[in-house]
Amino acid sequence: MAGSPVVLGIESSCDETGAGLVRDGRLLGQAVASSMDEHARFGGVVPEIAARAHVHAMAPVVREALDRAGLALADVGAVAVTTGPGLSGALQVGVAAAKSYAFSLGVPLYGVHHLAGHVAAATLDGGPLPDPCVVLIVSGGHTSLLLVRDLARDPIVHLGDTLDDAAGECFDKVARILRLPYPGGPAIDRAARDGDPGAVRLPRPLTGPRDDPYAFSFSGLKTAAARWVEGHRAAGTEPHVPDAAAALQEAIADVLTRKAVRACTDHGISTLVVVGGVAANSRVRALAEQRCAATGVALRVPPLRLCTDNGAMVAAIGDLLVRAGAAPAPANLSIDPSAPLEYAALTPEARTSVA
Repeated sequence: MAGSPVVLGIESSCDETGAGLVRDGRLLGQAVASSMDEHARFGGVVPEIAARAHVHAMAPVVREALDRAGLALADVGAVAVTTGPGLSGALQVGVAAAKSYAFSLGVPLYGVHHLAGHVAAATLDGGPLPDPCVVLIVSGGHTSLLLVRDLARDPIVHLGDTLDDAAGECFDKVARILRLPYPGGPAIDRAARDGDPGAVRLPRPLTGPRDDPYAFSFSGLKTAAARWVEGHRAAGTEPHVPDAAAALQEAIADVLTRKAVRACTDHGISTLVVVGGVAANSRVRALAEQRCAATGVALRVPPLRLCTDNGAMVAAIGDLLVRAGAAPAPANLSIDPSAPLEYAALTPEARTSVA
């Protein structure tokens, strides 16, 4: 195929097995298989179950993505794969599959950072990101404010990160306390539709005049919500779940969007990008839109299908790296389950043992 190659992206960092195909910034097709139902009865992701599910789902998901794109495997000109952060066993499955595809096709392989993939997802619905832009990443394990320039070439600058629980983690933990199903974020969002966000007074962590303006902390918010629930149950009454859900959602959305918009105005940046699984939350999206409109900041949020983990976002990073002329990953590409976000490319090498 003439022009830039078709990039196959493979994502397996947690409980979604994702494959996507991108060429020249355009999404050609994608497919996702989730093992969420297998984890739900445990109230969270079980690493061994996730890894086993990836093994079973990988080849069918890649085939489905190719079919949706109207392509054959031979049309793939490069492979990109998430190498971290994530669950070790799950990442290993994805990297092994990506190496197999790249080797059998004789095409270059690129290792990418999972969180950079979330940022790149915003390019698949609206084109290249402005240089610079402020990016708010909100997910089950990460909450960060970033300054992003050229995603494929430049280092990613952290303006602020969570000091403890991530926003999605707070949703999950409070949902469990409220006896809502896993995953907690969507369950809280649904319950909040019938609740009053002002019915429960919850704190807004790290929003005081002396606090770090870009840092996040959700552990205290989680504890405050838990104490409110425990107080009701100690008195012999069940808490009104919709009110609790609405109050929690409002507190999280308030802190996230307040700090993100402030980062834009403080740095004179005209575009805010909100990505990650929590970017699918209805109140986060609505309040971000409201506050950006009030301050003249343009807002970019991926469509819902690209907010949660998927292979399209990995392919998008791979496509950017290919077009930027980045070097492919080494043959002994490995994983880094706790990799910090510094660059979009992430190419840890396997250690060789010395006898």
